[in-house]
Amino acid sequence: MTPRDPVGTRDRILDALETLLLDKGMSQVTLDNVAATAGVSKGGLLYHFKSKDALLAGLLRRVGERADEQVEAVAAQGRSVAEWYLQAPHPEDETDAVELALYRSMLAAMRTIEGPQDAAQAETDRALAEVMGSWKTALDNEIDDPVRAEIVRLVGDGVYLRALLGLPPLDPALYRRVVARLLSDDRTHPPS
Repeated sequence: MTPRDPVGTRDRILDALETLLLDKGMSQVTLDNVAATAGVSKGGLLYHFKSKDALLAGLLRRVGERADEQVEAVAAQGRSVAEWYLQAPHPEDETDAVELALYRSMLAAMRTIEGPQDAAQAETDRALAEVMGSWKTALDNEIDDPVRAEIVRLVGDGVYLRALLGLPPLDPALYRRVVARLLSDDRTHPPS
């Protein structure tokens, strides 16, 4: 990687943002700190990301790309995207714990965007909508019934939000039954 490698520089900047969010928290996420951690000048950072909000939008898009890669891997293995989407994160698992911490930090960062709704805020909102839209598309492509696909998405989002908030985990046996019922044919499980 050379200093003139724009993709490598963008990745280093996003790596630095992730590191600061995870290790120091949002209070230490300044353009100066991100640039220093990435080993670039502030001008170099601003060349790639015009504002702190654009930087956060870039990180959101990166998270979305990671999830897209996971969806592709799940599909390539012949597994269900819906089951992947409905899996509950386990805070005691190191990978899940890091992901949860990053998502918590990103949510906090998005809520600290200063000022009225403007182009920068709109960029962050667009990035989040792109990520969520990609997940919705993957579910819609797998599940023929759009209502069931939306229910799967909402349940998955709720389970993940529960973990982000640090609420006690769901009873695993009960949640397996919830997932099984949600993904089964309605004719085998009439409404109760």
